[in-house]
Amino acid sequence: MQSLFAGGTLVRLLLLLLILGLAASWLLGALMVRATPSAVPLPPAPATPVRLESSDGLALAGSYWPGRSADAPAILLLHGNGASRAALAGNVAWFAERGYAALAIDLRGHGRSASAGKSFGLEESRDAAASLAWLRRKGHGRIAVIGVSLGGASALLGDHGPVTADALILQAVYPDIRSAIRNRIAGILGTVPATLLEPLLSFQARPRLGAWPGRLAPIAALPRFRGPVLIVGGGADRHTPPAETRALYAAAPGPKTLWIAEGYDHAAVSAIDSPEYRRRVLAFLEQTIGRP
Repeated sequence: MQSLFAGGTLVRLLLLLLILGLAASWLLGALMVRATPSAVPLPPAPATPVRLESSDGLALAGSYWPGRSADAPAILLLHGNGASRAALAGNVAWFAERGYAALAIDLRGHGRSASAGKSFGLEESRDAAASLAWLRRKGHGRIAVIGVSLGGASALLGDHGPVTADALILQAVYPDIRSAIRNRIAGILGTVPATLLEPLLSFQARPRLGAWPGRLAPIAALPRFRGPVLIVGGGADRHTPPAETRALYAAAPGPKTLWIAEGYDHAAVSAIDSPEYRRRVLAFLEQTIGRP
C-alpha cells in the first residue's frame, strides 16, 4: 500500500514538474516575441527622419540619407533582434561619404516603429518589402540590402520574401529557427537540455504566429533569390556557428561570396565595422549595384 502511494506521489510530482516546465517555456516564449521599443537618437544632417507604412498598415520609423545624385545606388539596412536603426548608423556614415543613398528603418516592435510582437523575420518581411518599395519610389534603381541577424531573415522570409533587391548582404543570419533556439539554449545549459527544451519553444510558433517552425527557415527561402549575395559570419559565433553560415552560403544559387570573420561572436559580427569589413562590403557593392 505504501509503495502504491509512493508511486502515486511520484506520478503527481512528475506531472507537476511537466506542468511547471510547460508554463515556464510558454512564459519564456512570450518574452522572446515581446516588442522592445527604444528611443532612437536622430542622426545629424544630411539624414532626415522618415515615416513609412508596412503592407499591413503598421507605421515604421526610419532615417534616410540622400545619395550623390537623385538616382544614386541605395542601401537598405535592417537591424538585428532587440536593436534599432541606431545600431547601423556607423555603417551608413561611410556609405554616405561615398555617395550612396541609404535607408535604415526600425523593424516593427523595435525603436520608434509601431509596437508589434516579433516573429523572427516572418512578419518583419513586410517591413523589408515596404522599405525597398519606398526607395524604388524615390527613384533609386539599384538597391542592396544589408540584413543583420533578424534583419537578414526579414529580407528572406514570408509571403513578401525574398526581397526584390539587386544584391543581399546577410550578416549573422540563422539558417532556421529550431537551430537558432537550440544553439542559444545550448550556450547556457548544454547540448542535452537544449535538445529537450528546443521543441517546447520552437513549436510555439504555431499558436503565436500561425506558422509552423519550418516557415522560419532563411536557408529554405534563400534559393529563391537569384541575385548576388555576400554572407558574413563570425568564427566564434555560438548562436550561428560557422558550419551553419557555410550551409546558408551553399543554399544561395546565384553569385555568392562567403566571409567568416575569425574571432567574432554573434554580437561582435552583428556590429562589425572593421577596415576589412568595409573593404569587402564596398567591393561587393561596387561590383553589384555600382558606384554612385
